[in-house]
Amino acid sequence: MSPAPTPPPSTSTPMSTSTSSASTSTASTSRSLPRPGAETAGVDPERAAPARSVASRGPARSLRLVLCLVPVLFAVGWAAANRPVVCEGFRRLVAADPGWLAAGAGFTCLTWVAASCVRQGALPDPVPPRLLLASQFAAGAANHVLPGGLGAHAVTLRFLRGQGVPLERATASIGLYSLVKSVAKTLVLVVFLAASPARRRLGELIPDGRLLVALAAGVGGAVTVAGVLLAVVRPLRRPVTGLLRTAVSDARAVHARPCRVLALWGGAVAMPLVQAGALACVAASLGLGLPWEQVVLAHLAAGTAVGAVPAPGGLAVDAALVWTLVAFGSSPAPATATVIGYRVLTDWAPLLPGALVLSGLIRRNVV
Repeated sequence: MSPAPTPPPSTSTPMSTSTSSASTSTASTSRSLPRPGAETAGVDPERAAPARSVASRGPARSLRLVLCLVPVLFAVGWAAANRPVVCEGFRRLVAADPGWLAAGAGFTCLTWVAASCVRQGALPDPVPPRLLLASQFAAGAANHVLPGGLGAHAVTLRFLRGQGVPLERATASIGLYSLVKSVAKTLVLVVFLAASPARRRLGELIPDGRLLVALAAGVGGAVTVAGVLLAVVRPLRRPVTGLLRTAVSDARAVHARPCRVLALWGGAVAMPLVQAGALACVAASLGLGLPWEQVVLAHLAAGTAVGAVPAPGGLAVDAALVWTLVAFGSSPAPATATVIGYRVLTDWAPLLPGALVLSGLIRRNVV
């Protein structure tokens, strides 16, 4: 039996080995070779991130600079537009008694402290007291831009949002601040009306029945329109309902803490008194000739009567205040000089420093 033929040597193994080695070398070569555009696509992200952040910070920095300069430019423009009034007020203040003016400046500083107390008392969350006081000082400059105290509320809202307070809670605190401030001022006015014999002279300032009917009709119309909008426009119901719910909850939480109640109502009662004290000091420095209780009553009556008139810088209150002082027996010229001096001391003199503080708070992202 012949032996089986020996198969010829196979060449498949060397070829497969060579093929696999060639593919391996090709893959390694392809991994080692740079891809087209690798010089730009393979940039280190750690180096590219600062470049992108610097490029994005450019417009933001310019916008922030513009926001910082707007209050200062507005203050300078306002002073230039009202140069005769400012010069007249400063001329009379130079001739006034400096001791009484210093006392009026002290009362003016106390108004910002009282406002800060009311702001903190209307909020369950604690905020930094120094920054809160600085924001209220800066809010005085913003009040000359928007009427009806909207400038101060806008600055306060941005400050509270910067401190991490939710939007609904910050807005509810502003509403509680306005409500308590109005109620406290009315109570103080009632007390002075009951204690002062000069209340009889205020009868000349009470508007007639037709004006009262028109005011009542306007208030009723506004309430009716608001109710109709809430009933018809459904997207308004949820945010308004949530805001009211937050306001009621925060009011209960605030009044459950004695320190908040003292800050809220104590500051609200003290605010009109220190403002009227500043007016009484200016009146004494210029020799107005009216007792201090009549000056305080005139300030409370004028501010309560036309305080809601939407006029920037308290122009409507100033006109009513001059009229009230004249009704109490003062001459028109000293009464006008007293109101001008009071406005210079409380609003115009702090306007530029307040604008600078507001610019600084904006630059530091506090407001």
